[in-house]
Amino acid sequence: MHASITAAYLARYRSAAADSPEELLPLTGAQRRFLITRRLVPQNRSDVVPLLFAYPRGTVDPDRLARAAVAVAAHHPALCGGFATVRGTPVLRTGGPSAEAVRIAVEPGGTARAALREALLDWPAGGPALRLLVAADPDGEEELLVVALDHAACDEPSLGVLTAELGTAYERDEPPEAGPTPQELADYRQAVEAQLAAEDAAGGPVAQAHWGRRLGGLTGAGGGPATSTGMLTERLPAAEGAARRAVFPALLDAVGSAAHRLHRTEESPGPQGGGGALALGYPWGGRPANAPGVLGCFLNTLVHPATSGPATDLNVLADAWWDDLDQAGTPFDEVVRAARAAGSPWSGGLDALLTLEDLHRRPPLALGGVDGRETHLAGRPLAAPLAVSASHGDDLLVRLAWDRDRFPEAEAQAAFGELLAVLGHHLHARPSLAARA
Repeated sequence: MHASITAAYLARYRSAAADSPEELLPLTGAQRRFLITRRLVPQNRSDVVPLLFAYPRGTVDPDRLARAAVAVAAHHPALCGGFATVRGTPVLRTGGPSAEAVRIAVEPGGTARAALREALLDWPAGGPALRLLVAADPDGEEELLVVALDHAACDEPSLGVLTAELGTAYERDEPPEAGPTPQELADYRQAVEAQLAAEDAAGGPVAQAHWGRRLGGLTGAGGGPATSTGMLTERLPAAEGAARRAVFPALLDAVGSAAHRLHRTEESPGPQGGGGALALGYPWGGRPANAPGVLGCFLNTLVHPATSGPATDLNVLADAWWDDLDQAGTPFDEVVRAARAAGSPWSGGLDALLTLEDLHRRPPLALGGVDGRETHLAGRPLAAPLAVSASHGDDLLVRLAWDRDRFPEAEAQAAFGELLAVLGHHLHARPSLAARA
């Protein structure tokens, strides 16, 4: 049996950290992928996770916000020090808080949103891991605050922790610590080591066979990153009660239909032009059982083989999806290897991305007793030619972003219409799924 990719990384890490074991921390599989990917994209650009909040003008005190950012980062090893490569091995080098808060100038004739978007594109190489950016339109009544993190340092559970702690630190306005305590470093190391042990164990023969069966039919290389992007949005009624279980499989089918609609516009062979299975990626996972609930990046990217054709029977799709979740711990690199071993030429590139966020898990960011109104920033780079984000709270907000250099806007609008039609069909025709035993 071949050695797992995780085991090979751990061997390299132990060699690299032999002379400074307290200074260098290992990385999860997701963190390593983010660091490797950024070296392959233009300008060595980091994958960034931004939250955008609007406040009445004059709400945000920049100095107080800067102290809060550093105070929060100081307690989280993932937001201290910086990611580095030692002897060819990616690691987290421990250190002091890696955070900043700055006001972004808006040029005459410009807008706060455009200025913030440009600031995110100009993310400094090497950090900081947490940036709070404030901007306001010259004559506007609101100011916008972006809370942005290097994706290698956070995942969805981390966002709720961060917004809660930022609000508390802003209110307390106390001098920040110099860095994590020994216990905080030990907890982070324990969580990452538990994650790596789980990743190593999840790449066995059963998982390899499962992903080979599921993804051996992928025939394309997937899409590349997109820098010129557009966004379409729609608000739908929230799914209530047991119907919430149907939302994610319904989105899988709806996004798959939209992706096929877009890719059929291209005159290329393979799945983009021939209707074969597309690689639809989505983040999944959390901290290992009994691991400390530290802030960091512990997600995995799962892959759904999206086929073309009419809306899929939701029970059939959900059964296959639940089978995938039984093997959700298999690291992405191992999944790619399993697909290729099963005969697929797929390189690991994704044709589309899907994320679903439960807003009930994340409080609004309150500064000075004022809750920020969450909004969204269009035009950001994408890791795939199509990305759909859904936020489930008091309603279901669906956003489709696409590569403008690759797909005309009219085609994107048609694909979004198809996505909403398939999603509506599933959620109206079958509002709930039976819980799986």
